[in-house]
Amino acid sequence: MTTDVFAALASPVRRELTALLLDGPRSVNDLAAHFAMSRPSVSEHLRVLRGAGLVSERRDGRRRLYTLEPEPLAELSQWLAPYERFWRAKLSDLRTLLDDEQDGKTP
Repeated sequence: MTTDVFAALASPVRRELTALLLDGPRSVNDLAAHFAMSRPSVSEHLRVLRGAGLVSERRDGRRRLYTLEPEPLAELSQWLAPYERFWRAKLSDLRTLLDDEQDGKTP
């Protein structure tokens, strides 16, 4: 996995675009309708996502349809898994500590 995926997803607009594409392919006009920005600005964000491999583009007549590509997201999920386990363990420890405190037990 490259840092391109992290860089691409650093933008809230690009994260929102990926969320919109969860429902399936969409045109740039459809995607742009969800934002208070110009269609060319949305196209630029889509270009960054495409460069990171997060979306693909295909022509459908005069329209361009964008589709979310799962592979980079799966790689990102695999990379994040150890950190998720780390934080789950820490939260579990915190829950135990708080439960013990509530029950009047001291550590």
